[in-house]
Amino acid sequence: MSAIRRPHAPPSAGRTKAPTVPVARRDGPWVLSVAPMMDWTDRHCRFFHRLLSPHARLYTEMVTAAALVHGDRLHLLEHNQQEHPVALQLGGSVPADLAQAARYGAEAGYDEINLNVGCPSDRVQSGRFGACLMLEPALVADCVRSMREAVALPVTVKCRIGVDDQDSEAGLHEFTQRMLDAGVQVLVVHARKAWLNGLSPKENREVPPLDYDRVYRLKQAFPELSVIINGGISSVDAVLAHLQHVDGVMLGRSVYQHPWILAELEQCLWGSSVPSRIEVLRQMRPYIEAELARGGKLKHVVRHVLGLFHGQPGARSFRRVLSEGSHLEDAGWALVDQAIAALGPATREAASTPVQHEFKAVLHHGG
Repeated sequence: MSAIRRPHAPPSAGRTKAPTVPVARRDGPWVLSVAPMMDWTDRHCRFFHRLLSPHARLYTEMVTAAALVHGDRLHLLEHNQQEHPVALQLGGSVPADLAQAARYGAEAGYDEINLNVGCPSDRVQSGRFGACLMLEPALVADCVRSMREAVALPVTVKCRIGVDDQDSEAGLHEFTQRMLDAGVQVLVVHARKAWLNGLSPKENREVPPLDYDRVYRLKQAFPELSVIINGGISSVDAVLAHLQHVDGVMLGRSVYQHPWILAELEQCLWGSSVPSRIEVLRQMRPYIEAELARGGKLKHVVRHVLGLFHGQPGARSFRRVLSEGSHLEDAGWALVDQAIAALGPATREAASTPVQHEFKAVLHHGG
């Protein structure tokens, strides 16, 4: 069923009531996802995020095709079966290498192969992949075709709205048409352009202005394409507003720093019953103990949960206990219990309450 398009209002504009998401946009496999983030979305992080949202689509950190073809691919592709649906993001520009890397990803059980055409870092550019590839749409199309010929999984692309001075709407549409012609059915668009020279990766996430309307117009121009919007999205209301115009929303650093938004969105979009904050944390215990038993370190897992109690009384004490103690050689689950105790009784009681159903009536109204 086609969704009625409404005039666009900025997601942050004084909204007192969350908008109704069109029914057709609540059920797609890409309606909500967590962006691939280097050094952050490792397998421990993805396991934690899956506990918060059974439906959200998760992405690995970017893995270069060359590393998979020539390196320790068993280590690079390791993931937990509970992570699904989970996508493998690849970086590269050699069609044959990307095709082989995609095969390895499919054999490892991933649900999607995503090509990174959006990262602006110097290291990525020197390897001739990431955002600089937007200047070579024919090459990107060749890469996509090679991967699609190699695997039966969806092959998707994540890009920016432009790079450097080549950021016209016509240029974005030309790039998108090339992707469609190559067989891409899902395009994730970071709603900022990338400056390949002069800005650091961090600045490229903050300095270029967001242009959500351009992504909305891209969806209008290519209605057959699933368009997923990304960049600067940090609230439930913002997600719902974007879903009026595009097929899905990809959250990045905001969900890493404030992960409870995943639980709120799980309840909001799907009406799911989500455990409380403390119950989610306790569900991590078997996973953590299994990691410790195989020689892993507590610090590598719990660094991802530091933001779980963001905004709650005692959150700073919770973070401090984990940050100061998790690096110790004998650190184990007892430290997590200490961190929970540091929250204080009022917060422990409040954090033991599951997500409330406050959004459900809004979403189903007029659906």
